[in-house]
Amino acid sequence: MPTFQIYNVIPTLPAPLEPLREMTFNLWWTWEPLARRLFRHLDPDLWNRTNHNPVRMLQLSRQARLEELAQDKAFLRELSQVHDAFRNYLARQDTYGKTGAGAAIKRPVAYFSAEFGFHESIPNYSGGLGILAGDHCKSASDLDLNFVAVGLLYRHGYFRQEIDKDGAQHAISLNQNFHHLPIREVQRDGTNLLISVRILDRETFAKVWQLQVGRINLFLLDTDIPENNAEDRLITAELYGGDQEMRMRQEIMLGMGGVKALNALGIDPEVFHMNEGHSAFLALERIRRKVVEKKLEFYSALQIVASANIFTTHTPVPAGNDSFPREMMRKYFGDFAKELGIPFDELFSFGQTRVDRSDPFSMTILALRMSRHSNGVSKLHGEVSRALWKDVWTGVPVHEVPITSVTNGIHTKTWMAPEFSALYRKFLGEWEEHITEPEFWRGVIDIPDSQLWETHHQLKHRLVEFVRERVRIRRERIGDSPEAIRNVNRILDPEVLTIGFARRFATYKRGALLFSDKERLKRLLNDTTRPVQFIFAGKAHPRDEGGRALIQEVYKFSREAGFENRVVFLEDYDSYIARRLVQGVDLWLNNPLRPMEASGTSGMKCAPNGGINLSVRDGWWHEGFNGNNGWAIAGEISDGTVEFQSEIDSNSLYQLLENQIIPLYYAKPDGKLPLAWLQLMRESISSVTPVFNTHRMVKEYTERHYIPAAQSHENFAQNGCEPATQLSQWKARMRKDWPQVRIHDVQVGNKDRQNILVGESLQVSAQVHLGNVDPNHVRVEAYHGEAENGGIKNPTVTVLNESNQNGDGSYLYQGAVPASESGAYGFSVRVVPIHPNLMQAHELRLIAWS
Repeated sequence: MPTFQIYNVIPTLPAPLEPLREMTFNLWWTWEPLARRLFRHLDPDLWNRTNHNPVRMLQLSRQARLEELAQDKAFLRELSQVHDAFRNYLARQDTYGKTGAGAAIKRPVAYFSAEFGFHESIPNYSGGLGILAGDHCKSASDLDLNFVAVGLLYRHGYFRQEIDKDGAQHAISLNQNFHHLPIREVQRDGTNLLISVRILDRETFAKVWQLQVGRINLFLLDTDIPENNAEDRLITAELYGGDQEMRMRQEIMLGMGGVKALNALGIDPEVFHMNEGHSAFLALERIRRKVVEKKLEFYSALQIVASANIFTTHTPVPAGNDSFPREMMRKYFGDFAKELGIPFDELFSFGQTRVDRSDPFSMTILALRMSRHSNGVSKLHGEVSRALWKDVWTGVPVHEVPITSVTNGIHTKTWMAPEFSALYRKFLGEWEEHITEPEFWRGVIDIPDSQLWETHHQLKHRLVEFVRERVRIRRERIGDSPEAIRNVNRILDPEVLTIGFARRFATYKRGALLFSDKERLKRLLNDTTRPVQFIFAGKAHPRDEGGRALIQEVYKFSREAGFENRVVFLEDYDSYIARRLVQGVDLWLNNPLRPMEASGTSGMKCAPNGGINLSVRDGWWHEGFNGNNGWAIAGEISDGTVEFQSEIDSNSLYQLLENQIIPLYYAKPDGKLPLAWLQLMRESISSVTPVFNTHRMVKEYTERHYIPAAQSHENFAQNGCEPATQLSQWKARMRKDWPQVRIHDVQVGNKDRQNILVGESLQVSAQVHLGNVDPNHVRVEAYHGEAENGGIKNPTVTVLNESNQNGDGSYLYQGAVPASESGAYGFSVRVVPIHPNLMQAHELRLIAWS
């Protein structure tokens, strides 16, 4: 047998079609329906075969077809319109970033993430974190923010999921040809730009690729190049693959390599935003550069670097945060500590709470210690994070732990069906210009019932056809019987209440909660007049045995008598399946174990498409639910077991379906339209859409974090970084002298020390010994609130003023605590350090209590 060498013949793009090439290499098309329609028109079958990848389409298109389109006046007219829209988008001047608050960002914000999910044709993401990062970038582009993103480019992406005959998940590795993606190698002087990072005893190289996302750029690092040895080429092989050593190398490359790449590109960001802790090593590399290039000592460099760092944590459980053992850290960072000019143990402590010195090195704690702005991703997650990481600020009350929250959102245009976009344009106007305005969205009341229902029903029909086709393809692949393949057309019914559940299959998300009472569920599914049906989808991490078992359990239910055709599991969940689901279902189900869902965004994607949420009040739904825009499953149980909470939640879920949701959906007073359900759809659209979107989110990051961080960084960098050096020296003195600070002889000056009247004040005085600490550098406070179980709730502070100096480093402080309401109250006195350049009240983590 002869051996054949394979080569590709690429079609020549006729000159009139040249604008197509320009647009294929900018992901603007992923959120512009007219552009996607244009590419689909090229060759609908090829569009589907390439997983909606325009770059690959142009490589595979028949020359004759391209020549034909180059003569097609209608196609050329449509191409001209789309290309003009693209050019106008890029050239627009009246943007948030040029004329709004975002104009204050003079130098770029650099956004680091381990994964980015923009579209199914670019599988560089695993789930919610990546989709959020992609939506963040799209809104940064729409808002025209001075913004650049950095990540890794994975040869095998995450994985494709196949479900076998028994319902077991199989992870199919991708082997991507990067030249089939809308990315380009960054060139310098005619050669590919390479950066290098020291990993162990060698330099590890990475090629830099550029991905254009509207007006912004994402730079991706790729170590699968000949300059590296076989081991190092695998660093960017697979997202979340490999062992702990591989994770360490990936995170060194992302954080430290990312900083080096920006430097090599001539990009000098003012602000660095870490999306999760994977990139936290960027802070160490930035400090090293200040130490080596600016000749600053470590702690002075830390002040300036931390002032410009923003850290977003997404994980509400300690186990979900990367950590490394001491010996592994010593192996990779022993020499690096010398470059920083500090002992290794001191460097290692930046990844610990410092309560237990045997703890491993936590990337989340490193990011918290190296950032002056930290946030969770919903209000509830902010509370959970403050409690979770309180030991990083030992002695500080939980509610004062400096972790705030910015609730996640979605890039609305990406997830909204074009049919709904057209509906809003017709009855509300140019909705994209008013995306964050609740008053504008109240205009959905003017959409006629019949048109709102018809638009939704059209998308639901499309979803049912889509599901049937996907199931048919799978059944053919696994060699199912001809009868099973024929029966695909009996799966789902577009007239039946349709509920979607799609997300990562982790055990805390309780994918099988619905099946807790099988007989009760069967009655709901098979009711002759008011049935219900469910669509499931999701991947489990290949090493998550519990998650994989859940998928198998749900799949087996879907093939059981009484469930079949009313419950379906779709394999290989990706952003395309997600769009079809959120645009077509009536109701979105989410039932995680509280408070394990940091935010969740899938339910947000339903609302602009007229979908309604049925969810546990966790993550975003804790603040999104208003009592009239969907349903909340049960209440939070603070002292029950997981099993007890699941029992309560499943019972609540069944009761809501039986008594409220199903009757409301099928109630059609005129015999045609579910009028009450349509009102609920309007409330869902108008309450969720203007709030839970990434335009609002990115504006919030900009105004609450990016701009203050940029201003602080600019301040610390003045006069050869003198303010940073001075603050570092002041902190060192405070840490040295703080053990002298103590509070004694706290007195209540009222005649009756136990009882005072509403409207009076509690007269408090305290003798405070400060020793060598300057009284101008402390604040003495009465910390008071309602007494509860030996502590206080709803605490507040009243500043006590210095009234006398004893001459031995002791001072008398006095103040009045107002009594505005009756009840039992408690108070304590505390001393905290203050300095005009502190960015957090508890930045020193020093506090003295009476």
